[in-house]
Amino acid sequence: MVFDYKRVLLVGATAGIGAALADRLIKEGAKVIAVGRRQERLDAFVEKHGKEKANAIKFDISERDNIDQFVEQVTQGYPDLDCVFLNAGIQTPIKLAQPATVDLDAFHSEVTVNFSALVDLTMKFLPFLMSQKLATSLIFTGSNLAIVPAATLSAYSASKAALNVFVLCLREQLRDSSVKVIELSPPPVQTELHDYMGTEQGRQLGMPIDRFCDAALNGLLSGSDQIIIGAVGPAEPFHDIIHKRRTAFENLATLMRGGR
Repeated sequence: MVFDYKRVLLVGATAGIGAALADRLIKEGAKVIAVGRRQERLDAFVEKHGKEKANAIKFDISERDNIDQFVEQVTQGYPDLDCVFLNAGIQTPIKLAQPATVDLDAFHSEVTVNFSALVDLTMKFLPFLMSQKLATSLIFTGSNLAIVPAATLSAYSASKAALNVFVLCLREQLRDSSVKVIELSPPPVQTELHDYMGTEQGRQLGMPIDRFCDAALNGLLSGSDQIIIGAVGPAEPFHDIIHKRRTAFENLATLMRGGR
């Protein structure tokens, strides 16, 4: 099995899952354009792999007013782009029962990074991807918490649930196009995402990053459009919920388009 796409734009590539998958995709033969906020990490990525395989663009996706300019820079600079991998995310515990402590600006900022900015990027890149002669794809990093939310992670869980619904709708509406819509749904993974718990404790939480990348890459190489890794609680009922929910969604979608 080989990875289907040759030029990948990977947003959120300077840390955690994104950084690890950027390395793996290059090993699979793809050329990767890494996107992130930290210039020194972007420079290190290009130096590690060489400019023939790796490129980098510094960009903060929370700056939604600059997305048009960013998309134009990418599509003009890399006309062979065939895969946009939207991976960025923020996770912060929020004490909803103590409303005086809730920073609403921070809450909405987390939702923006995890969901709204990804919708913007999707809509801005989609015309380019749909115009390509060969098959293209949009890959989204969701979360198992989109299905079973964590009560202390309300903004994160809600934003990932919204992303999951958006991906389902997008995939349905693009079913007859050349753009494949793929969702990667991780469990907790040992990355910087959990540093709010303290670096030592947070980076020991969840699945080791190498093990996760093995499973993610196997899913991508398999051609699946929904890659669920791990589970929240017992695996069988968790995966049964996902299967029944998608079946119900597809049944409704078929009904809404008149059985076609």
